[in-house]
Amino acid sequence: MSRFVKLNQIFIAQIILIIHVLKCFSVGKLTKILHSSEFCPINDDLMITKYILNIYSIHTACFLNYLLAFSCFIIFCSWQVSKTMKEDADEDIAKYDGKWEVEPLKENKVPGDLGLVLKSRAKHHAIAALLNRPFAFKDKPLIVQYEVNFQDGIDCGGAYIKLLSDSEDLDLDQFHDRTPYTIMFGPDKCGEDYKLHFIFRHKNPLNGDVEEKHAKRPDVDLKKIYTDKKTHLYTLVLNPDNSYEIFIDQSSVSRGSLLTDVVPPVNPPKEVDDPKDSKPEDWDERAKIPDPEAVKPDDWDEDAPAKVPDPDAVKPEGWLDDEPEFVSEPTAEKPDDWDEEMDGEWEAPQVPNPACSAAPGCGEWKPPMISNPQYKGKWKAPLIDNTNFQGVWSPRKITNPDYFEDLHPFRMESFRAVGLELWSMTSDIYFDNFIITSEKEVADRWAADSWGLKKLVASANEPGVLSQLALAAEERPWLWVVYILTVGLPIGLAVLFCWPKVCPDPTEEIPFNAK
Repeated sequence: MSRFVKLNQIFIAQIILIIHVLKCFSVGKLTKILHSSEFCPINDDLMITKYILNIYSIHTACFLNYLLAFSCFIIFCSWQVSKTMKEDADEDIAKYDGKWEVEPLKENKVPGDLGLVLKSRAKHHAIAALLNRPFAFKDKPLIVQYEVNFQDGIDCGGAYIKLLSDSEDLDLDQFHDRTPYTIMFGPDKCGEDYKLHFIFRHKNPLNGDVEEKHAKRPDVDLKKIYTDKKTHLYTLVLNPDNSYEIFIDQSSVSRGSLLTDVVPPVNPPKEVDDPKDSKPEDWDERAKIPDPEAVKPDDWDEDAPAKVPDPDAVKPEGWLDDEPEFVSEPTAEKPDDWDEEMDGEWEAPQVPNPACSAAPGCGEWKPPMISNPQYKGKWKAPLIDNTNFQGVWSPRKITNPDYFEDLHPFRMESFRAVGLELWSMTSDIYFDNFIITSEKEVADRWAADSWGLKKLVASANEPGVLSQLALAAEERPWLWVVYILTVGLPIGLAVLFCWPKVCPDPTEEIPFNAK
């Protein structure tokens, strides 16, 4: 299929979308929609003209037959840039002054498609948007999904989102790193440490303390995903039965349970060590002890050296005993600024004795050292089982006074905003198509009509196999040798073994003396 045909399909899909929106709007079932004449300011002088969608309440049939039928389609706009400062940073970098723009991808652009782009290097960035209403963790799943493209690669920085907890004092103008959040999810990288965060904050039901719980790391290599400069789709699925699953590009990369696969665990142990218990002074933890009845043998010489001169060694012929190994450099001269009172008596630097270069050696000859066959070292009594061994001591267990059992960690604190609070040493990080919903099928269909189009365009722009091989060889010239051998060797063998040989005519008379 040609690229022209693909772009026409995109255009047709957009026309279908407009028709369905108008159809739904006419029957009064569209909760809220922003017309093209409405804008959302960012950084005061920046205007968003692209819809960013937030779907999290699914009802009956109404909207987008080719996507999924639902009647409540909520669009949030009005991204607000934080105006506060980071508390634990130097004043010159504490301000959240990183710039944001709304612009298309640098490569593989989809016509009319814009994204939210982090533009500054080595600066703090914070931007957030309120949801239409809070998301409450009750009896429906939570699906969080969005796109990220590290357009210039990623050196050190994150692209994760925070779902900001619902509280009376939530102020997006004051959004910073310590603003309470319910869930943090998304990619992060620094050095060679590639991470995909899923962190949720759990409240202790006894004392109200809040603690971060980190999901186990994905069992996949994230390096290629973070460095290929392509748009990738990140999805978190959280279920009321406490199970979770993480997807990248709609492929599962991690799954587990909030009860058993997070660190530290949600529920503390029922028993803990008694802090008042202490090991008795006569407690014997030694499994082996020296044999008290063992006696050192009479011929055991503890003073024997480990190395002795080789008695069989013979001084090589031509050894120059009277020649020193090093001599003063004959051409050396005392520096003009040498002060013998300050620097001491001047001595010429030592150099190897040239007379020794043709001889096996110079100076006093000594036989080489070898291992002493009589060496035994310091005598120690052999070890035997300790009859008084009591095992490794451990304090007794007592009931944990802080114990609780929360069997429903899914029921987290509700949230009502989405935020990006990031530091990055790389600019032009592209975000797009945030969606929060309770239906995985909605997220999948939404991905097909958004991320799927980007993937389609990127595939159409992929270079052919020969172009890819040539690009690889530009970075690694030695690959040309591999290519030549790979192609040339089979051809050479084919010519060698399959080329027709010239055979003599059987009717031709062969001379008697012919060989």
